[in-house]
Amino acid sequence: MYLFPMSDRIEQTKALASEARMKVLDWLKEPLRHFSHQETGDPAEIGVCVTLIADKLGMSQPTVSRHLELLRRADLVEVNRIGRWSFFSRNEAGLSDYRNWLHDNL
Repeated sequence: MYLFPMSDRIEQTKALASEARMKVLDWLKEPLRHFSHQETGDPAEIGVCVTLIADKLGMSQPTVSRHLELLRRADLVEVNRIGRWSFFSRNEAGLSDYRNWLHDNL
């Protein structure tokens, strides 16, 4: 049993159709390796600050926030808000569900 209807699966697929978003998902697999310089807290525990992701991508924060919002709406990342800061991590359950659906339907 899958969590999403087909229309949402199409949106998830679209969310993955971006080199920048794929890089973010890859980096978030190993947040300590890619963002060990985060001073606010352990990136493996609280997620990675959007500012650090923007710096690593070489993009503006508003552009990266849009990319992250698409991934969040697709249930592929989670956001942890602490004060006025947003920290992002992979949503492994959502990624696994999408992976299983893709495997079963291709």
